[in-house]
Amino acid sequence: MNTGQMLITIGAIAIMSMIILNINRGFLTTGFTLAETKYEVLAVSLATSLLEEATGKAFDENTDTNSVSSLSELSTYLRPENESFPNFDDIDDYNNLNITNNSLPSAEFNIQCKVVYVSSGNPNSTSASRTWHKKISVTVSSPSMSDTVRLSTIFSYFYFR
Repeated sequence: MNTGQMLITIGAIAIMSMIILNINRGFLTTGFTLAETKYEVLAVSLATSLLEEATGKAFDENTDTNSVSSLSELSTYLRPENESFPNFDDIDDYNNLNITNNSLPSAEFNIQCKVVYVSSGNPNSTSASRTWHKKISVTVSSPSMSDTVRLSTIFSYFYFR
């Protein structure tokens, strides 16, 4: 083998090494993206489950078994009365709920809820007084995720005579 053939062989090995490194980098990036997506889908699922669970509850402690026709009959404070999670009986029991879900084998998720009264004219701002509308916001985070999932929905109470 002469010097020219040796240089061509060394060049080919160098090019092949660069190609293999780029392929490995692509596999690692794809693996990270797949794992991140999996955690985000799980976080959305946990948040949706909590919102769906809240949907099945009464609008207010005072509307659990009775109906109300005046805003003054609604609860002033948004908090659990004598319940603890998961035995809540109305939506405002979820206010300031902080739980850690480690039932999934892949990651640990921190779930936080906030419930506020909102006005029908501007559901993105908190109302200082009681209204017929409550907004529940669920935030799910995890050390395994680089982003935080936030979902919210508005519950309204309608009284028909």
